[in-house]
Amino acid sequence: MKEKIRIFLDTDLLEKYLLGNTTQEESMQVERYIAMHPEVRETYDELQENLEMFAKLHAISPPEGLKERILNRVKSDNVRRTKFYQYAVAASFSALVFAGASYFFWNQNQSLQEENHIVNNKIQTLEENMRLQLEEVRNQFIVLNNPKTKRLKVNGNEKAKELKAVAYVNPVKKLSYINLSKLPNLPDNKCYQMWAEVNGQMINLGIVQEANDSEKLMPLPYGENAIGYITIEPTGGNSTPTTENIVANIDY
Repeated sequence: MKEKIRIFLDTDLLEKYLLGNTTQEESMQVERYIAMHPEVRETYDELQENLEMFAKLHAISPPEGLKERILNRVKSDNVRRTKFYQYAVAASFSALVFAGASYFFWNQNQSLQEENHIVNNKIQTLEENMRLQLEEVRNQFIVLNNPKTKRLKVNGNEKAKELKAVAYVNPVKKLSYINLSKLPNLPDNKCYQMWAEVNGQMINLGIVQEANDSEKLMPLPYGENAIGYITIEPTGGNSTPTTENIVANIDY
């Protein structure tokens, strides 16, 4: 092998060229050597094949023995360029491992940033939920302990004689709640649902799930001369109240 070819292969220009790290002048030199010297072309092809092989691994650790297989392949080549070729492959292998490690840590960092973003969002959601719950507890305490609060007993009609409830209305704080202390049992295909008519608008307050907690309060939308309703609806609730199935009225 000519001395200038040996000197060229001893450098890392081929590896830098494959990774796109050469200057314009260096790239021109590499391309000239590849075009003019078959030995350089063969070495370049081998390095390129190794790079493609590594790229297919998607930054996963190389299979055990990959480096040994590459070096064994090198040894089977022409004896005259074995030593220099091994140097080139070793340099290429190190560069590829470095590139793969860099990608791995970058990917890990991206994943950690995404996880951190998700955790921060969850914390913010929990903080907001806690704030709303504390505000609700504060409002209930005000209503229950304020002397201006009106307590209205609510009884069921002929369709639900055992229904018992108490509404708490505070016109100063403009807050109102209801405690459903007792609801008669219903068939499995029926449920109780609450409504409120405030300022001429009917508001769906949702299905009443239970009424066995004497301290549980349900918020009622506050309004002047508002009316609350409890109806019997099909399981799952209704979008509008079934007026013929009204079992209780709450004027508050």
